[in-house]
Amino acid sequence: MNKVRTSEKSSRTMSLLSQLEKINLGSVLGEADNARYVTSKILHLVQSQEKTRKEMTSKGSTGIEVILSTLENTKDPQTMLNILNILIEVISVGGGRKANILVAKGGTQILLQLLLTASKDSPPNEELMVLLHTLLAKIGPKDKKIGMKARINGALNISLNLVKQNLQNHRLILPCLQVLRVYSTSSVNAVSLGKNGVVELMFKIIGPFSKKNTSLMKVALDTLAALLKSKTNARRAVDRGYVQVLLTIYVDWHRHDSRHRYMLIRKGVLQCIKSVTNIKLGRKAFIDANGMKILYNTSQECLAVRTLDPLVNTSSLIMRKCFPKNRLPLPTIKSAFHFQLPVIPASGPVAQLYNLPPDVDDVVDESDDNDDAETESEIETENDDKDQHFKNDDIETDINKLKPRQELGRPLEELKMYERFFPELSENFQECDLVSKEPKPFIPDANLSGPIVVPTAGEEYSAETKQSTKGVALKESNPVLTEEYNRRPAFLELPKKDSVKDSSLHQQNDQRNLSPSCQCLNQEIVKGLDRMSLQSSAKNDQYYSTACVITKESKTSLTTLACSNPCEHVSPCGSSLFEGSSVHLGKFCCTGVDSEEEDSRSSSSGEQVMLEVSDVSPVHDCDLYIEMVKTTKSIPEYSEVAYPDYFGHIPPPFKEPILERLYGVQRTKISQDIERLIHQNDIIDRVVYDLDNLSCLVPEEADVLKFNSKFESGNLRKVIQIRKNEYDLILNSDINSNHYHQWFYFEVSGMKTGIGYRFNIINCEKSNSQFNYGMQPLMYSVQEALNSRPCWTRVGTDICYYKNHFSRSSIAAGGQKGKSYYTITFTVTFQHKDDVCYFAYHYPYTYSTLKMHLQKLESMHNPQQIYFRQDVLCETLAGNSCPLVTITAMPESNYYEHICQFRNRPYVFLSARVHPGETNASWVMKGTLEYLMSNNPSAQCLRESYIFKIIPMLNPDGVINGNHRCSLSGEDLNRQWQNPNPDLHPTIYHAKGLLQYLAAIKRLPLVYCDYHGHSRKKNVFMYGCSIKETMWHTNVNAAACDLMEDPCYRVLPKILSQTAPAFCMGSCSFVVEKSKESTARVVVWREIGVQRSYTMESTLCGCDQGKYKGLQIGTRELEEMGAKFCVGLLRLKRMSSPLEYSLPSSLLDIENELMESSCKVTSPTTYVLDEDEPRFLEEVDYSAESNDDQDIDLADNVGDYEATNQEDGLSDSDSTRILLS
Repeated sequence: MNKVRTSEKSSRTMSLLSQLEKINLGSVLGEADNARYVTSKILHLVQSQEKTRKEMTSKGSTGIEVILSTLENTKDPQTMLNILNILIEVISVGGGRKANILVAKGGTQILLQLLLTASKDSPPNEELMVLLHTLLAKIGPKDKKIGMKARINGALNISLNLVKQNLQNHRLILPCLQVLRVYSTSSVNAVSLGKNGVVELMFKIIGPFSKKNTSLMKVALDTLAALLKSKTNARRAVDRGYVQVLLTIYVDWHRHDSRHRYMLIRKGVLQCIKSVTNIKLGRKAFIDANGMKILYNTSQECLAVRTLDPLVNTSSLIMRKCFPKNRLPLPTIKSAFHFQLPVIPASGPVAQLYNLPPDVDDVVDESDDNDDAETESEIETENDDKDQHFKNDDIETDINKLKPRQELGRPLEELKMYERFFPELSENFQECDLVSKEPKPFIPDANLSGPIVVPTAGEEYSAETKQSTKGVALKESNPVLTEEYNRRPAFLELPKKDSVKDSSLHQQNDQRNLSPSCQCLNQEIVKGLDRMSLQSSAKNDQYYSTACVITKESKTSLTTLACSNPCEHVSPCGSSLFEGSSVHLGKFCCTGVDSEEEDSRSSSSGEQVMLEVSDVSPVHDCDLYIEMVKTTKSIPEYSEVAYPDYFGHIPPPFKEPILERLYGVQRTKISQDIERLIHQNDIIDRVVYDLDNLSCLVPEEADVLKFNSKFESGNLRKVIQIRKNEYDLILNSDINSNHYHQWFYFEVSGMKTGIGYRFNIINCEKSNSQFNYGMQPLMYSVQEALNSRPCWTRVGTDICYYKNHFSRSSIAAGGQKGKSYYTITFTVTFQHKDDVCYFAYHYPYTYSTLKMHLQKLESMHNPQQIYFRQDVLCETLAGNSCPLVTITAMPESNYYEHICQFRNRPYVFLSARVHPGETNASWVMKGTLEYLMSNNPSAQCLRESYIFKIIPMLNPDGVINGNHRCSLSGEDLNRQWQNPNPDLHPTIYHAKGLLQYLAAIKRLPLVYCDYHGHSRKKNVFMYGCSIKETMWHTNVNAAACDLMEDPCYRVLPKILSQTAPAFCMGSCSFVVEKSKESTARVVVWREIGVQRSYTMESTLCGCDQGKYKGLQIGTRELEEMGAKFCVGLLRLKRMSSPLEYSLPSSLLDIENELMESSCKVTSPTTYVLDEDEPRFLEEVDYSAESNDDQDIDLADNVGDYEATNQEDGLSDSDSTRILLS
């Protein structure tokens, strides 16, 4: 029965609409009366039946057109009121979609015209004005052209005049204010309204605390906040002293709203303050009105009530924005170290740097954009739809530029210089003892500590104890080792590298210089290392040991030397330069080893101790590392060795989960920074470390930390003690640059236990960081190492990354607006008193470590099985050698067939570490190298399949000198591949030359891969090059459909996604971008012609998928990735060989995959995704000067449109991934 009645009423609606349509056509007598009657009936149905409302806006319905046509043509006031009520009812349920329908049907224009007509009546019909404004307020936010339409129609000031004339008529002015709020989203309208006194009018409506008319107050505040986003209006408000008024109003509401019922009004006042402080004058007025202290105190009082978080967050944003901008406390933001380039580039950032006038970067530019320009234009585009896809202007759309064009770029005669790097193509092996029928087993040398073991992150290892044949008695009671001796830093003096002429002299110098100081060191090391008993029953201890060999001369002589050499010249910091030509080890911790424990773990006889690692490749050798350091040339001429680099790193056996971020940590840190301005007397502001001031004294107080970074890859320029246990740290710029601050590596000592020390690195540059999403910095404790745990571990609490109040000038920033810096802050509680700890951005991997690893690999390999060759590709600007490694399998015999098979193996070309701060790339490369050199049968098969040409470190100078991004030329070497300069970019010039030579002799590599690290994304993934996929992301899809492209470039990433736990296919991209046209990946693909040309990016943080989901990445996982990459190459070989396997169609069905996926480019670059993470509940955005508040739909009940805060998860946002898998 109900259905019948409903059906009857629905048909009644259609009948009434039909009647109304006839009235519009003028075919019915008594039009006015009939229209009034019909519209009243329709209104009754709409108010009582939801189905009627739906029917009027359903697809194909002409109901809205009929209603609007009637409204446009009728002259009857009651009919107008009926129709306006109908429209309000229709769009009140269904929200934005129904409002959009009304806009699409021309509703806005009709309503504005009606408003203009009605305003001419004297007096205007109040009810009509209320309904018109109510409807305009509802549909206005959905019509992006409403501001322009109102301005053209002349309707802009009608609403303003109504408010002026009816200030006491709250029912009328409420919807009028809502419409003014909508109009004000256009800056041109806001300026026009401002000239007619709208700002002053708003301050007549808003006022001190009152329980009356709160809805009106809230709407007036929203309108005022929108108006004040116009700089002209903001200046007008400042000139009239309204900043002080706003603060007074806020304090009044804060004090009286004790039950927090009017939070929306309080937030509205803050939004007005936020808008007016977007200009410099507003910020100054805010400071002069004591705004910092007012908002600080009120926000502190709100902290206890979680529902007031929006007030706290908005207050924090305002205070951070108004915090006076300061220059960094440095004499210059250029690097503390200088290197004179052989050639000065004609243009670019380095040329600008060299041409800067003196002290120009000391200027702080805090001016507003277009501060002098009074005219503010309104940009209104037809297709500015929120739902339209993001247009990536960085994607290359010129198909002629996209098509690979193999070109040598250099004359063939010139390229012949690289022939010497390919002796494998001409070697006949006649004098080699080759494996004939069956491979000889790999028998390591007796002096080696063990075979190479391929790291596998998924396995847990047990380090079985292995004692040397010459057992050692390390532990006997040494009463002569006094506490005074324990507190002396140990050091290691080495000959100056220039004095090393040949190997014999080298050995003589070693023997001469290592005595007696080395023996002091040995005694100190041995005293601590005795605890590293491999027979310990402690479960965790079995994972920790080292391949370092410590020789013990004689207990008696050691004791004597310890007493007779007090080493008084060593500074309290323990790492000062040793006089003369020397290199010495960073100091050890001052705590001694308990003698009872020493005795309980002592051996009975022997001359040396061999400490081995069973779960890590034995490629770390402490003594060899020192030898490598001696030939490493740094610009600061470092003469110290960091303890972690000397002693090595062993991955910890425990998992390190991604850190869960505490709620409110960012605003707490910002609040503490603001306290510096409010309570300046509480700030110590004492410099305790300064590279620019060599006379800076090391603090003598026991409760002040000591810092140092004067060692290879170290980066720390200045340290300022802010509070008793809080320090500001400033990083050094890349040499020949005034920016690129992100990588850090430094030493801390003199700490106490049970105290939380806060470290703030205050001059980072990237706008976001994985430190906001669970990444922790790394720490290496010397005391832990001496307690048999020599490893880097993730540490730190209260970690966040946020914009601070330091900035650099626009001139120093290369003509851009002065850029703000960002702070990485973390708190650490140390486990050991007076320990020596090292902190790093990521696991350090120095140039000297690479040289040591390569030498160990070369000395340990079986020459009958493995062809291993290490060449010097070129010398860097500082005179360091750039190693080039060749690895393949030796031919089965020197028969012609075997030699031919050897020479005809396809090449695989690998490179890494072009960016010094991406140390994870070196750990992945280490995994690759060790796998290739292992005695694993699949590794042997891989060597028999390919010839590997590997440049493991493309930027040695940058790595050595602690740069983050650049080489000594001050340029990003991965943007120089198109036209490298042999004088400024020798490693890139010659690396490209090798590839050009291979192209010239028709031996193109099957795969080229450049290993990198990614600071903003999780997992490991690849970037490749594809014409089709690039065109698919542009508006030239038709051209893409006609392209024929071999999809083989996707096969290797797909294999890795199936075999490597850390690899994520969903993060891969094969789009070619304009900004990347000079990178290795694109140049090798486009110019050299290598179709499988990749960049492999490894996360600095961790994984959010797969086996390692929720875990921070470690060196074991990184090395595993390097090994898995090799396994992927082997599978690629098998799949592409017609004799073994046919290629699965699932890997190559690229078009179906892409068409079915929702692939889209979500940012202007696949390298840097600004929004690759969800927002936090604490809404403190990174761009404090932005005005990107979301427009809010205005409703009658203003309380309905206050957004509620819901906490997002901390995982990566799936919607931002490029889904191509």
